[in-house]
Amino acid sequence: MNTQNKTIMQALIASEANAPFTLTEVKRPVAAAGQVLVRIIASGVSVLDNKIRTGKGAHAKQPLPAILGMDFACIVEEIGTGVTRFKIGDEVYGLAGGIGGLQGTYAQYAAFDADLLAIKPSSLSMRQSASMPLNFITAWEGLVDRANVHEGQKVLVHGGAGGVGHLAVQIAKAFGADVYATGSAAQQQYIESIGATFIDYREKTVEQYVNEYTNGEGFDIVYDTLGGATLDASFTAAKYYTGHVVSCLGWGEHKLAPLSFRGATYSGVFTLMPMITGKGRKHHGEIMQEATKLAEAGKLIPLVDERKFTLATGSEAHDVLEKGKANGKLVIDVAE
Repeated sequence: MNTQNKTIMQALIASEANAPFTLTEVKRPVAAAGQVLVRIIASGVSVLDNKIRTGKGAHAKQPLPAILGMDFACIVEEIGTGVTRFKIGDEVYGLAGGIGGLQGTYAQYAAFDADLLAIKPSSLSMRQSASMPLNFITAWEGLVDRANVHEGQKVLVHGGAGGVGHLAVQIAKAFGADVYATGSAAQQQYIESIGATFIDYREKTVEQYVNEYTNGEGFDIVYDTLGGATLDASFTAAKYYTGHVVSCLGWGEHKLAPLSFRGATYSGVFTLMPMITGKGRKHHGEIMQEATKLAEAGKLIPLVDERKFTLATGSEAHDVLEKGKANGKLVIDVAE
């Protein structure tokens, strides 16, 4: 492929549902007003990317054919009019594409809304930084924006070793909370290494661990990252009167009576909304600035799968994801 022509770039195209990715040449974008043109170094690979690719992510409103990929780390190449926060050469990251008709990050270049971006942590690599935005914003919106996490609270994170969960644990710890996290026995060591008390969801019932860790009162905040039966279980783990349940997968039908009988409250998180609607984008950039602060203070380390993929082998990353074999966030090294 011709990679010298500055008007074109390489990108992975998902042409239709369940079709193989195609690595091809497309027109390189330019920065419009309020945007920056970036050279993408690394792109995260998310479960939602795979849902869109397989025709199961209608809520993301990303019609095919499309360039997928939502979160990334990159270098600023060009500044659009009206942008003052960044300069050419800045290393930035964010959640900015791949849904709502926006170009994704499985490409060498992209023009993104500057409001969605932040300077990446100097303490983290491009790969580590690219792994975080989608999951970090989801965790932050739930814990900080919705539940107002603070020192002295008891916080339960369901799926503490998962993509959103492991960052939620670290955010809650950084805010001074006493954190508990569910997982499998194989995940115990990792969950404890990031500062949470491990709960084996296969070995203990909700009633057992609520009694053991809260004297039967319930947790101040319960963050459900799994949905389904786990969300139902969360309603019975919340603290009486003041407990708050947050979920980023609150789909399906759920009975709210167990929550109501505890006098507790519930919030849903839909991280994609600012990109789909155009509303609230500045706050996503602000959240990523907070991620940078936490990482540079040594309070945030993302879990990244060590396997290496390029644009040419991006389909293999999706195969790993689909089979549930990832150990941390999968990342495509766009700039080899």
